[in-house]
Amino acid sequence: MKAIFEKIFKLSKHATNIRTEIIAGITTFLTMSYIIVVNPSILSNTSMSFSGVLFATVLVCALSSVAMGLYTNLPFCIAPGMGINAFFTYELVNGMGVSWETALGAIFISGIIFVILSLTGIRTEIVKAIPPSLRFGIAAGIGIFLSLIGLISVGFVVSDKATVVGFGGLNEKTILFLIGLIVTSVLVVKKVRGALTIGIVVTSLLALIFSYVGQTIGWLSYPLVLMPKGIFALPTLDVFFKLDIISALSLGMIMPVFALFFVDMFDSIGTFMGLAEAAKLVDEDGIPKNVGKALLVDAFSTTISGLLGTSSGTTYVESAAGIEEGGRTGLTAVVTGILFLPFMFLSPLLSFIPALATAPVLVIVGIFMMHPLMNFNWKNFEESVPVFLSVILIPFTYSITQGVVWGFLSYTAIKLLLGKAKEVHWMLYIIDAFAIFSLVSPVINK
Repeated sequence: MKAIFEKIFKLSKHATNIRTEIIAGITTFLTMSYIIVVNPSILSNTSMSFSGVLFATVLVCALSSVAMGLYTNLPFCIAPGMGINAFFTYELVNGMGVSWETALGAIFISGIIFVILSLTGIRTEIVKAIPPSLRFGIAAGIGIFLSLIGLISVGFVVSDKATVVGFGGLNEKTILFLIGLIVTSVLVVKKVRGALTIGIVVTSLLALIFSYVGQTIGWLSYPLVLMPKGIFALPTLDVFFKLDIISALSLGMIMPVFALFFVDMFDSIGTFMGLAEAAKLVDEDGIPKNVGKALLVDAFSTTISGLLGTSSGTTYVESAAGIEEGGRTGLTAVVTGILFLPFMFLSPLLSFIPALATAPVLVIVGIFMMHPLMNFNWKNFEESVPVFLSVILIPFTYSITQGVVWGFLSYTAIKLLLGKAKEVHWMLYIIDAFAIFSLVSPVINK
């Protein structure tokens, strides 16, 4: 067995061993396992089946991570991306009124585009076209958006006629949310493995206890969380192969498909760069090893996500946890992928987890996604204005697309008016044309 692992993963060459890789795989799984609950919780707001999305989520995590490990021999793992699932739910389906079947079709199409561009040189040109500053701003804007979604889901932030939004007040939900947020934050600060997952479990149990005690002594007239009707169940196929590709190919879906592709690709590229640097898996020019293969697996993950019934799969920065434990080969990713599989049979148990237990995780993930702005020079106003617009417009307009569009357009306009047209990559003008089309097409359709 040892010889087989050595032949497949070249453990000696990477100065690692089977035990280290298995521990690293378990660590990565514990760190990113929160997605098993959080992703279905977000997508089920579209009327998609929670258990169906959970099954799809587990399959995408398992198949994609194992594929990454075997095909690229890199310790990077894949799961449905935070940010993309918010775009899918709150913008495409709930915002634009697109059916979730059509939205899945858009995911599939964006995956096919990603595959094609990963096999050609076009992907390289697109990467060069987008300024790093805008990538930072869009990531941070999506982070704030996720945090806002979490705060709204528990009534901590509510609509207000006088001030647009306001504080929802202290009640049983917001108090338990705050307790969950503090507990989870402390676990993160102490660098406890699986901090986010532990936070979800602890907050759910507190909500269960509070519901029982509150109803018993008359504090509550309704339970905050219901006990699951069971623990195990066979996977459901409610969203399996239910995508609508024909509707996703309509003219009005051009910009949403592009936005899905954009967020997925640059999230992947940024993650690859950071993880490869942390694992010292870069060549002499600082380029991540096997990045072409890795992006192809990422594209494969997006494609099967649309087929199986979830938002796009993407490489997870939580893979860094396994890298810190010494994971250096694809065996780490394979172990992580396999660990997801048993959870496809636990949908009854996991479905009882309330929004007030996942909301703290959304807020903390939002904090994580602000990190890229630490490397940004805010005193450079020709860069900071477009970045700031992206950061604030994504949550303020409740639209990832609007943040992306106005970030691109303002960047190009400022550079042109400053006489710095040469600093704008030719591909960005094409992207700007798509952005303008997304703004004017609703007006034309009226």
